[in-house]
Amino acid sequence: MNLKPALLTIGFSLTATVLCSAAKPGWTENFEQAQKQAEAEHKPLLLDFTGSDWCGWCIKIDKEVFAKPDFKSFAAKSLILMEVDFPQGKPLPDSVKTQNSELQRKFKVNGYPTLVLLSPAGKELARWEGFKPTFFEDLKKATGEK
Repeated sequence: MNLKPALLTIGFSLTATVLCSAAKPGWTENFEQAQKQAEAEHKPLLLDFTGSDWCGWCIKIDKEVFAKPDFKSFAAKSLILMEVDFPQGKPLPDSVKTQNSELQRKFKVNGYPTLVLLSPAGKELARWEGFKPTFFEDLKKATGEK
């Protein structure tokens, strides 16, 4: 029995699955799901409008804030995280592209990174445009954390 075609099919399926889930670990790319989770867990929702593979300031905030253990710990207990990505070199499913464009219009996002904090009910609580060195401290204040 020749297993090569079966293994190729499995490999392709795994690759397709990975490509369809392009958000950073711990972040979702599904707005409807994120809203429901925020409401159910009574946590604010942080939207990260990003150009993850080309925007220098977006890459900087990922490395200097989002990748840090302090942020990850804070976010795990206090936030629902959603990446709203506009990449140039990595593919996104058409449904995610459409959703992200609609969110960009809805929240009037004109540049990256733009971070929007929503209440569990979906009301905008705070917004940061561009890279701000004080973002994490400002975020904690906006959520009532010290």
